[in-house]
Amino acid sequence: AQKVVDEIRALGGEAVASTDSVSEALSAGRIVQAALDTFGRIDVVVNNAGILRDRFFHKMSLDEWDAVIKVHLYGAYYVSRAASTHFKEQGSGNYIHMTSTSGLIGNFGQANYSAAKLGIAALSKSIALDMQKFNVRSNCIAPFAWSRMIGSIPTETDAEKARVERIKQMTPAKIAPLAVCLASDESSYANGQIFAVRNNEIFLISQPRPVRSVHRSEGWTPESVASHALPALKAMFYPLDRSGDVFTWDPI
Repeated sequence: AQKVVDEIRALGGEAVASTDSVSEALSAGRIVQAALDTFGRIDVVVNNAGILRDRFFHKMSLDEWDAVIKVHLYGAYYVSRAASTHFKEQGSGNYIHMTSTSGLIGNFGQANYSAAKLGIAALSKSIALDMQKFNVRSNCIAPFAWSRMIGSIPTETDAEKARVERIKQMTPAKIAPLAVCLASDESSYANGQIFAVRNNEIFLISQPRPVRSVHRSEGWTPESVASHALPALKAMFYPLDRSGDVFTWDPI
């Protein structure tokens, strides 16, 4: 954290580091307070803290579940909640939350991470709905980028090594332009949205809506659901895709 602060100051900017954890309410509050003490106000919150504890679901421990949920989902809530009072009082504010296609689409061995990241998308939408009357916005970014957090991806096979090399070209710097734009007044019309960045591509991600319905005037029984409802809906079922099954082309 201090290294980033030093880099910002060397370029003529202002910054302050906080080593408090986002995973507890009091320490998350101190992060927001550090910004207020230094700059006098707070205008943008970027919820970017994260860890991984990947393991297949039937082998995942409670500690592995808790650690990821606390940092990602609780952390996003705690920091956002601490800033919300100040945003409300000043009549403006902006949240940018990092979600993931592991939650929006799915992935192997990441039940904890996927649940947290999909929860963050729902949290962001709820904040957008609750806070829009105070001129406060909330959006998500699902980043594709190589970072320390995903440095533990296996590279045992040639295919895994090739995948990692493709990911490495997608640097965190590629995410910054969208994040900066969303933080500015230039994107004042963007609220409650989910974006993704994959190298030089920016995506708008769809949000759940009904895709097909069936009805019976007399209502349903378990038998008629099995014989009519599910067969009628089956054509619109989503496949058990992982993120990599959806984003099949090389980063551009």
